[in-house]
Amino acid sequence: MTPQPFTKTITTLLLDIEGTTTPIDFVYNVLFPYARAHLKDYLAGEPLLGEIAGLVEENIADARRGLNPPLIKGFTESLSLDSVEAYLLWLMDQDRKSTSLKSIQGRIWDEGYRRGELRSQVFDDVPPAFKRWRDDAKDICIYSSGSVLAQKLLFANTDAGDLTPFIRGYFDTNIGEKKDSESYRRIARELKLESSAVLFVSDVTAELDAAASAECSTLLCIRPGNHPQDPESSHKTVTSFDEIVP
Repeated sequence: MTPQPFTKTITTLLLDIEGTTTPIDFVYNVLFPYARAHLKDYLAGEPLLGEIAGLVEENIADARRGLNPPLIKGFTESLSLDSVEAYLLWLMDQDRKSTSLKSIQGRIWDEGYRRGELRSQVFDDVPPAFKRWRDDAKDICIYSSGSVLAQKLLFANTDAGDLTPFIRGYFDTNIGEKKDSESYRRIARELKLESSAVLFVSDVTAELDAAASAECSTLLCIRPGNHPQDPESSHKTVTSFDEIVP
């Protein structure tokens, strides 16, 4: 284990979730299947109009790009929920980082946590690292393609207890795509920080490249089950948060 100490300028850790704080298997084998299984029931309730409007816009854009998505029918007249479900399932199959999809998944998971059917997972080194960083007066923020609601639910309902008191802020794709350097500048501005005060930790080199372009510090997190990344990457690596020390 090679410790990666903070530089004096870093005041905030910005953390990815999937493959960084949380096993990929939990996301793909528990959360995603749960959302698929309960999607029809969610749509039969009262889905938010903003979510549906966003999906329609995305659906039209996908069709214009020649991607042949299932078409949403009847939005201006009598909305076909079956067509909405078909398009959402198609987006899930594409693993699309759709803001509207992620919002809907978050609301489905909210019900799952409330009913006690879901319990989230974090790596064992995460809770002690959160405490260690807070004790060192470092702020912790989350940046994930999952909605802010989904992020809060995940950290509030872990096997290690409620970790949300350690977290200062949450960011999703409403602030921008994770592979866009401007997203990291916006996050820094939102936190009233210089980008150089932010350390971004992720398991995806393309995201780290974007953060580095915005002058954030970066660490590549290598966890069991993570997807292989560019072997030529210049980002320093960690295999545990134990290695990220004050």
